[in-house]
This record gives sequence, C-alpha cells and structure tokens, in this order.
Amino acid sequence: MKHNFLKLVIAASFSILATTNSQAAEVKLLNVSYDPTRELYQEYNPVFAKYWKEKTGDDVTINQSHAGSGKQARSVLEGLEADVVTLALAYDVDQLYQKRKLIPENWQSLLPNNSSPYTSTIVFLVRKGNPKAIKDWNDIVKPGISIVTPNPKTSGGARWNFLAAWGYALKHNNNEEAAAKTFVTQLYKNAAVLDTGARGATTSFVEREIGDVLITWENEAYMVLKEFGADKFELVTPSLSILTEPPVAVVEDIARKHGTTEVATEYLNHLYSKEGQEIIGKNYYRPTDPEIAAKYAKQFQPLQLFKIDEFGGWNVAQNKFFADDGVFDQIYGAGK
Repeated sequence: MKHNFLKLVIAASFSILATTNSQAAEVKLLNVSYDPTRELYQEYNPVFAKYWKEKTGDDVTINQSHAGSGKQARSVLEGLEADVVTLALAYDVDQLYQKRKLIPENWQSLLPNNSSPYTSTIVFLVRKGNPKAIKDWNDIVKPGISIVTPNPKTSGGARWNFLAAWGYALKHNNNEEAAAKTFVTQLYKNAAVLDTGARGATTSFVEREIGDVLITWENEAYMVLKEFGADKFELVTPSLSILTEPPVAVVEDIARKHGTTEVATEYLNHLYSKEGQEIIGKNYYRPTDPEIAAKYAKQFQPLQLFKIDEFGGWNVAQNKFFADDGVFDQIYGAGK
C-alpha cells in the first residue's frame, strides 16, 4: 500500500514538473536606444513579441530606454544592463567593446549593412511660412538666425548635425578646413540652446518655441509634422547632407548573463525582415531593404548625400572633432 502511495506521489510530481516545463517562458529585454527612436520601437516591439510568441511559444516584454546616444553608451558602460543597443552612430556602440568588452570586436559585421537596419539624414525644421527664408546650410549661419541643435558631447544626432554642416562647408569652399571651421563657428554662434539629446532639442523648438530653425534627424522632422501638424511647421531639405547610419548590436556579455542571447539576436534580425522594414518606413526612417525602400522613397525629398567615410570613419571623426579639446570645443568656446 505504501509502495502504491509512493508511486502516486512520484507520478504526480512528474506531472506537475511536466506541466511547469511546458508553460511559456516569460522573457524581458532592455533596448537602450537614442532619442528619436521612441515611436519606432513602440510600434515594433509588440509586433516582434507576437512573432516570437508564434515562433517559440514564449512571451517577451521589451523595455525601452532613451536619451542622447553618447549618454546612453556611457550608461551601459556604467552598469545599465542592456540586452541590445540601438544607438545613433557606430562610435558609441564600439565603446562597449573598447572600454569593457561587452560586445565582440567584429560586432559591426554580424548583421547586414554594417549592422544598420535603417538610415536617415539631417534636415531642417522651420516655422510655418518659413519666415526667415531658410533653404540651405548657408542660410542658417546668417546673422539674426536662431538655431536649435543638441550638444555633440551627449547626442549622436548632434554629431551628425555638426559633420553635415562641416561637409557642406568643405564642398562649398574648395575643401578648405579653415573655411569650414569659420562656417561651423558661425553656426554655433547662432545656437540658442544645446540640449542633451535630439528629442530635447525638438521640445525646445516645438513646445518652448525657441529658435527659427531646428537641425534634426529627417525622421524626427517628419514625426513633428505628423504630431503637431504641417500648419505649424515646415520641413526644409538642404541641397547636401550626411547619410546617417544608426547601428544596432546585442550586448553579448549582458545577454548571456540574462539568458536572452537567442531572443535578443532575433529581435535585431527581425528589423531586417519585410515586417520590420515596413515599420521602419512608416516611422520615416529609410529602409535598407531595396523593395521596401522603393515603396517609401516618395515620402523623402531628394538631396545629395555623403558618408562618414569622407571623414575617415567614426573613430577619426570623434577624435578630431568631439574629443576633449577637439574642434567642437575650440569652436564652441569661440562661439560663446
């Protein structure tokens, strides 16, 4: 009798264990991103969660963290446990390898397009009617123009803004560095405020009504038009700007610790899927899938684009322009 009772207890225990093991796992991911991706990932996250549930039966919740890209990279280095980072530029992601080996050295080769599932560029947002007649970079350095742009020390978008202006000045001054420096110095003399991130700059321009022109990401400018109305603002596409390539990476050291490597990897891979690329296009980023890019091309104004390669890549540009005592420090000191 005792043996039969013991068999029943063991059988019940195995039954409970089997039931427990068959239940869906609940997984959490932290995506540490830069300022203007809030809306993109708010739309993408539930779509990915549904895809992952159908594929594996597991539930995944994705939490988002947003601030200036440089600030976000430092937060991860200081202990913010990101499973993935989706930052504004390659230099910020690379710091996770250079400073703490949180990612592999070859991180940028692990996903297509140098780990950039979308691109963008830098444009202007002006008030309705364009009262200061701003059409190109040379218009915003004129006396009396009030500019809003973030701080390159904390914001990735601000560094793209700076390099877009510098590249324009080079191409219109026979590649003379001194002329470019004078041009960008005048730009920062006209800066009314340097917010820590791109979204803060948008808030200053749109809600606090500071400035005549906002230098910003193309997708951020379109978001403002969508949210606040084309009756209040206008997007101005300059003749020349920089191709911005925001990269993504699994923070492998942290993902291993959390047991999230598989889902984190698929989270980023799925950005390259047709479904992910559609969401990217709908949120005014430029898709990298040729078919989806062609579908959304008509929403963007044509312009000439140059790449970060023209500055020798991000490591060279960062050290030259944005490191302590670099060109930005020289310029902003002179500008203020």
